[in-house]
Amino acid sequence: MSEADDLPVLRAAVTDGRVIWHQHALARMLERGITRQEVLSTIGVGDVIERYPSDRPFPSYLMMAAGTEPIHVLAAADTTTRTCQIVTAYRPDLEHFEADLKTRRKR
Repeated sequence: MSEADDLPVLRAAVTDGRVIWHQHALARMLERGITRQEVLSTIGVGDVIERYPSDRPFPSYLMMAAGTEPIHVLAAADTTTRTCQIVTAYRPDLEHFEADLKTRRKR
């Protein structure tokens, strides 16, 4: 499958309940007060703000959903099993991102 097909795989996997939650993601979500529903919603309707097509073992996407408290979700698409793997989720801050919370600050 080509990179262009990966995002629909992620979204379809979420719709169909084919989601793999990495332990790291669950631990960080708990620490940060982020719910599974917020993560799933972000993947379903959020904007892709960064693409990592050469991530291994699967291409991944950094997605953002704006809301009362915006969140970023890093998710990977396993096109073989057609699953969505949740890598991490966090609330963006102005130390690391510009005011739009989408653009990384230059170091």
